[in-house]
Amino acid sequence: MASIVLKNVSKSFRESEIIKDINLNIEDGKCTVLVGPSGCGKSTILRLICGLEEASSGDILIGNQCVNDVPPAGRGLAIVFQSYALYPHMTVFENMAFALKVRKLKKDVIEERVLEAAKILKIEHLVDRKPKELSGGQRQRVAIGRAIVRNPYAFLFDEPLSNLDSGLRCQMRYELAKLKEQLQTTMVYVTHDQAEAMTLADKIVVMRDGVIEQEGSPLELYNSPVNTFVAKFIGSSEMNIIGVKFIKNNDDSSVFELPSREKVSLRLENGVKFSQSKKYQLGIRPEDIEIQSGNAVFMGNKLNGTVSLSENLGGEGYIHVTLTDGSALSIKAQKSISEQPGDSVCLGIKAHKCYLFDEQGRSIFGTYKEHPLSTDIAENAANL
Repeated sequence: MASIVLKNVSKSFRESEIIKDINLNIEDGKCTVLVGPSGCGKSTILRLICGLEEASSGDILIGNQCVNDVPPAGRGLAIVFQSYALYPHMTVFENMAFALKVRKLKKDVIEERVLEAAKILKIEHLVDRKPKELSGGQRQRVAIGRAIVRNPYAFLFDEPLSNLDSGLRCQMRYELAKLKEQLQTTMVYVTHDQAEAMTLADKIVVMRDGVIEQEGSPLELYNSPVNTFVAKFIGSSEMNIIGVKFIKNNDDSSVFELPSREKVSLRLENGVKFSQSKKYQLGIRPEDIEIQSGNAVFMGNKLNGTVSLSENLGGEGYIHVTLTDGSALSIKAQKSISEQPGDSVCLGIKAHKCYLFDEQGRSIFGTYKEHPLSTDIAENAANL
């Protein structure tokens, strides 16, 4: 195992700067997941680490050794690509053993490593088959096994599950999570799927346009996003963002007005001053909005809207609601959904779960502590 460090690393292709002065510490024995939209530079970073691309500037260290001039074969890394890239004429055993034969290891050593990796991946009964006789998930396990037998300093995964259907993806995600705990080897994992990132990562690095927007543990990024980009990218489904205007301060709350003219009262931390001349953005996760029924009492803020789309998934569902001004909100319900398009609904917002961002999308409040919403704030919200 080894740590991987990128110091002021940049990468340009002709006039285009793809990676912009990146500093990143990938801890020894941990899984670091790079996420972001297509074209953000996450796969380029992986290729820079393994030596398939040369950095335009900066240093790449593996185990405290600068490897800028070290060829890919000498870096002690194993990479698993999106494509399985198995040799079709070779058996599973031969595919997994190929790199070890090239290194001229003894036959008994090769056999021991291959069978051990096959056992870990639960494909020992498939070692005599050829790739055409395997399912997609089995082929991906062979590709991972081919990396495991090399006993690398670190594993690099470049969207290894993107070619699989949704059922196999869930299964392989579970298998990879177990494999991570079993091997305890440094891993760098590239994906655009935030569910994979939240499941596998010890640390998530969110990228956009060649720069790192935020890095931290999965829950840290979920609970304390630094801007609206991270807030919308981490979480399923994405956070609702609505433009709001500051109205006034009450004794222990601040009142903001939505474009629909409805108002929300938020209990915020001390020491922050707001201006009526500035614009703000309110962030609310779909799971932190409740649909009120009948005469239910909700200790918080209420909004009214019309259901535009209902997604009933059985044990849970999503409701898309349009407010009176045309603003849209998504609500995640932990139950079967009875509401249908065209129905009028009243939404309850958990005030202590809201986020606030400035006009540029930067977080004003990144961490919201769990605390009961006091009665006086609830009354203020109801009487606005």
